[in-house]
Amino acid sequence: MVISKQATLDGFIELLLDAICAVDGAGHFVFISPACESVFGYRPEEMIGRNMLDFILPEDRERTLQAAGQIMSGQPLPHFENRYLRKDGRVAHIMWSARWSEADQLRIAVARDVTALKRAEATQAALYAISEAAHAAGDLAQLFEQMHRIVDRLLPAPNFSVVFHDEKLGRLAVPYQVDAQPASANEAADCALCAAVIRSGQPLLLTPNTLGGQPAPWRAAFRSDWQCWLGIPLNAQRGTIGALILKRYSGEAAYAEQDRELLHYVSTQIATAIERKQLYARLQYLSQYDELTRLPNRVLLADRMATALARARREQGRLALLFLDLDHFKQVNDTLGHTAGDELLREVAQRIQHCLRETDTVARIGGDEFVVLLEAIPGPEQLAALVDKLRGEVSQPLQLNGHQLSVQPSIGIALYPEHGQNEAQLLRYADEAMYAAKKAERQPSLRISAIADGG
Repeated sequence: MVISKQATLDGFIELLLDAICAVDGAGHFVFISPACESVFGYRPEEMIGRNMLDFILPEDRERTLQAAGQIMSGQPLPHFENRYLRKDGRVAHIMWSARWSEADQLRIAVARDVTALKRAEATQAALYAISEAAHAAGDLAQLFEQMHRIVDRLLPAPNFSVVFHDEKLGRLAVPYQVDAQPASANEAADCALCAAVIRSGQPLLLTPNTLGGQPAPWRAAFRSDWQCWLGIPLNAQRGTIGALILKRYSGEAAYAEQDRELLHYVSTQIATAIERKQLYARLQYLSQYDELTRLPNRVLLADRMATALARARREQGRLALLFLDLDHFKQVNDTLGHTAGDELLREVAQRIQHCLRETDTVARIGGDEFVVLLEAIPGPEQLAALVDKLRGEVSQPLQLNGHQLSVQPSIGIALYPEHGQNEAQLLRYADEAMYAAKKAERQPSLRISAIADGG
């Protein structure tokens, strides 16, 4: 049997995994091999006669035209890369080797689908960037911004939110959100779908074409102006801590299953980075704040006192330090229990804060001892009025565990520069003044009375 060279060549071309293309000077496909269907998702007859720009991702059109001009000027161009939009809506990364045929007035090119390779490279780059961001970000807000940039390079993701589940409050919190639509417009729908993602710990990709078989609440939550909604759980060591939410609106390309799988893969590293930064933030907070009252602790008070003293010296100003102690506090713990004692301390902290200016500092330095730092203090009469206000506010009756009690505070005052030049001297003077006041006032025993039913 005799087989023509042309038939042999055609058979070879059909076996190739790469697509062979011929494009005229105006950019129209005049020939494309059968492999185009696996590369671009279109059959040859669907592409022949159409302009290549119809298939190229808009972001890559300008540089593709520049590359075409170079080829037509006689410069062969191997390894040129751009992105095409497949028939199924997925983005394909294409590597081209092309040259100009002067005799045929055509650009002859070979197209290779390198999407898998590019995706693998992008994934590795994203994982490395996530690890770097976890160490470099100063706080959670910076970390969220960096995670958005990383994911945006991977997919991309113009509409991106980080959602956490607040276990104490039993609701969702959104610490980071970038969205083309106002947050309030999507809030109810996002919450309903987010809850499903966090509850299941599984990713959820919804498009108008996939809604049919989904539960009724999901179909009801999906907005008519959404092209797709993608939720990825943040699965950490302590469980699902939240979710990443990505959206595309009408007129934009929808995310595909590959995008869902890719983001789900890197989300574990994102969750780990967030959890690590949350732990670091927690440790930072505990190093500066009292966990029970959420007031500054001794460490943060010392830092603020150093700043205040430096300012007072520079501006020849004055400041006051108040040392406050609760009389007979031990009897509260002994009589009503430590839980009641803790509740009393929290209430006293709030009452003290209520009496102060925003520029003042109140710290709990241990047990039932509080220190108030007052900068730019007013005259003696105003300071005395503030002390009386603090004493009256703190001693107001309080109901705890079915009992009504009233505690009296003892308050000592130290002034800069009269009573000390540094933190230690001022604290010591205020402490001694407080004990002197406690002794001089001879406070009566703690008053605790049961609250009658209905009273």
